[in-house]
Amino acid sequence: MIRVRTEFALIMLVMPARSIGSGTVSFGLVSIPVKLYSATQPSAAISFNLLHKKCGSRLKQQYICPKDDNEIVERDDMVKGYEFAKDRYVTFTPEELKALEEKSTQAIEISEFVPLEKIDPVYFDRAYYLGPDKGGEKAYRLLSEVMQRTERAALAKYAARGKQYLVMLRPLEGRLIMQQLLYADEVRPFSEVPIESAEVKEPELKLAMQLVDQISSDTFKPDAYEDDVRKRIHEQIQRKVEGQEVQVAAEAPQQAQVIDIMEALKASLARKPTAPSAAAGGGHDEERKPAKRAARATEPRAKASKK
Repeated sequence: MIRVRTEFALIMLVMPARSIGSGTVSFGLVSIPVKLYSATQPSAAISFNLLHKKCGSRLKQQYICPKDDNEIVERDDMVKGYEFAKDRYVTFTPEELKALEEKSTQAIEISEFVPLEKIDPVYFDRAYYLGPDKGGEKAYRLLSEVMQRTERAALAKYAARGKQYLVMLRPLEGRLIMQQLLYADEVRPFSEVPIESAEVKEPELKLAMQLVDQISSDTFKPDAYEDDVRKRIHEQIQRKVEGQEVQVAAEAPQQAQVIDIMEALKASLARKPTAPSAAAGGGHDEERKPAKRAARATEPRAKASKK
């Protein structure tokens, strides 16, 4: 069964993308009909079901009322409510809940253009690809090109599925990506995180920069990374399906904690780099040559400081 699902997933990867919706991008008096495509695909997350230990049957979920002697409540007897105070609720009918929803206009109304680097990725949520719908090819290309040249992104509001979303449109190689953003009140301020002050010494900074140069690449290669844990779990599940036992790996010995930062940096520089991009593309050594030269360029200054 596991193998059949894997083959099916591979077949799905080569199929052309299917639109999940349509909309209209508007800025000024210009309207661009577009189609929405999901930019991501399910990661085939591994989930386990709860079974009855006695007979192996899958268990069903039930809702009970603790106030009425744990009475089982059927779905027809359930209503939705909002807790406005401790253990105090106001209930809503399905019609009232429907009236509260935002009307889905499918309109993507651009409010302003801002420099792309000014939008912190901490606000990024789900991403969608936008493609031109019939008749919108030229205007679509125009918007993408002007955003590319000005290095700006567009902030817009988008109403769908009963909600209003804050979205960002950004260009990518002549195309447009719609990035759903979190609202300001959905992102916690970094100031809530306690950070003690610490002094960074110049020799530590130089060694750390050499380490960064040593394991740096000029490009991001996402195919160089894969979920090793999910792969291992799939392999062990397949063993169980075939009647074998799960292999329990021996616990790896814990490495001694290095307290001295300088010693840790020196030891890290002495290790052979194992960047994932080297295994995927084979061109990592070429990309690292400028970094090596940069590291050597710092040596005369380091010697001079010793004098």
